[in-house]
Amino acid sequence: MTSIRTLTRDIVQGSLGFALVSLVAFSVWAFGGKFFKMFGGQPLMYAAIAVVFLALSGLVLGSLAGGIGRFYKAFVPAFFLYSVLWCAAWFGLGGRTGEWLGAAIGCLGFTWVAMKILGSTRHWLVAAVLLFVLHTAGYFAGDWALHDVWLSPLHLDELSRADRAQAAIIGKLCWGLFYGLGFGAGIGCVFHRARVGA
Repeated sequence: MTSIRTLTRDIVQGSLGFALVSLVAFSVWAFGGKFFKMFGGQPLMYAAIAVVFLALSGLVLGSLAGGIGRFYKAFVPAFFLYSVLWCAAWFGLGGRTGEWLGAAIGCLGFTWVAMKILGSTRHWLVAAVLLFVLHTAGYFAGDWALHDVWLSPLHLDELSRADRAQAAIIGKLCWGLFYGLGFGAGIGCVFHRARVGA
C-alpha cells in the first residue's frame, strides 16, 4: 500500500531531515574552521560543506521525489546551482546585501532546476517564493542564534577563553539547525509542488 504524500508531511520530512544533514554540514565549519583558515580559506570550506549537503540529503529526503535516485537527479544540480549563486553574491557583495541577494537568486535557481528535472514547472514561482521565505527565515534565525545569543558581547564577557570557543561551536551548530529546518521545509514544498504538478 502506497502512503499518501501530503504537503504537511513533505514539509515536516524536509525540515527535520535537512536539519539533520545541516547539523553534519555545519560541523565542518564548527569543528574545522581553523583548519580551513590555514588551508583553502572560506571558498574551500564552503565547498566542503556543499559536498556534505549533496552527499547526505538523498539518504533522508529521497522519498520526497519517489526514491533516492530521482531525488539526487533533481537535488544535486539544483543545490549546486544554489550554492554557486549564493557564494557569488556573498563573495561579490558581502554583508547583508550578499546574503539577501544570494538567498533570492539561489532559491529561484534551485526551484526552477529541481522542478524542471522532476517534470513540472507549474507554479514554480510560488514554490520559489515559499522556499525563499522558509530558507531565509531559517538562515537569519541561525545568524541571530550565533551572533546575538551565543556570541553576544554580554554573553562572552561572562565566559573564559575556553568557554568562548565552546559557545562559538554551539552557536555555529545552532545556525546549522535553524538553517536546515527552514531550508528543508522549503525543499519539501518545492518537491511536493513538482510532484503534484506533474
